[in-house]
Amino acid sequence: MARVVVLDYGSGNLRSAERALQRVGADVEVTADHRAALEADGLVVPGVGAFAACMEGLNAVKGGRLIGQRLAGGRPVLGICVGMQVLFEKGIEHGVHSEGCGEWPGTVERLEAPVVPHMGWNTVQAPEGSKLFAGLDADTRFYFVHSYGVRKWELNDTGALTPPLVTWSEHGSDRFVAAVENGPLWATQFHPEKSGDAGAHLLENWLTSVN
Repeated sequence: MARVVVLDYGSGNLRSAERALQRVGADVEVTADHRAALEADGLVVPGVGAFAACMEGLNAVKGGRLIGQRLAGGRPVLGICVGMQVLFEKGIEHGVHSEGCGEWPGTVERLEAPVVPHMGWNTVQAPEGSKLFAGLDADTRFYFVHSYGVRKWELNDTGALTPPLVTWSEHGSDRFVAAVENGPLWATQFHPEKSGDAGAHLLENWLTSVN
């Protein structure tokens, strides 16, 4: 059974994430303990609310350093919603620029759509070879609730490294990153823990990469 830590840094649907992971067979602990999070088989970084507030909470528990340490050792990390957004270089909300963890270049910015927030069920366009969406139909819907997203993927030159797999979604006339698979670092803009059976299947896929 995979041991998974849901990182408690004061922001996120901690208990719903915990329950969803337990449902698919993980041994889950919700904690901010650095050693436990570092040594777990998998780390989940949830997040709801404002980018700047999430980064403040993450910095308070040295979350960015923790994520970097895990990735340096090839140990899986899954970011969810704002937990995905903070993995990028920066976020801009209400004119305020905040630094993110910088694992990927790019900016989290307000969606340019007639209706914001983007709230409800939506499909995604997953690339060929995706392990995260393996076994899920193209018309599968996931639950989103967000006003901000990454509207441009900027990591275009990876040299000899395998390029990340980027999944997209659309809201109104706007297009944004819905998920990323990049070695041991995976992330989703939607909430798998609120996406019913589809979300459970996706979390099972992630656990397969953890084991």
